[in-house]
Amino acid sequence: VQLQAFGGGLVQTGGSLRLSCAASGRTFSSYGMGWFRQAPGKEREFVAAISWSGGNSYYADSVKGRFTISRDNAKNTVFLQMNSLKPEDTAVYYCAATTPSIFSAYRSDYTKYNYWGQGTQVTVSS
Repeated sequence: VQLQAFGGGLVQTGGSLRLSCAASGRTFSSYGMGWFRQAPGKEREFVAAISWSGGNSYYADSVKGRFTISRDNAKNTVFLQMNSLKPEDTAVYYCAATTPSIFSAYRSDYTKYNYWGQGTQVTVSS
């Protein structure tokens, strides 16, 4: 599956952005999906993940209550709605996909994801 992330940009503290990740391939609905981010000089970190059906979602503590992950399998797209953005949310955001068996055990481990989008920059100004 090929992934393309978009929707990043520059926003002020407290603002909102909605990231989208468009996938190609007929098997999109069978993959667990994740969003990760990487700030300059830092390791890539888990943000959120959603199961293949969309029935289960998971969040890093740092974004819980502010970010919402969702997916539309009919449109082969996963979303990340980001509200109440903070300067520390500034990073390149990546979407990724992995198989259900790996997802169930390693959903927050970026090294276990098989497919990656190209990343989209999110900058939150103070």
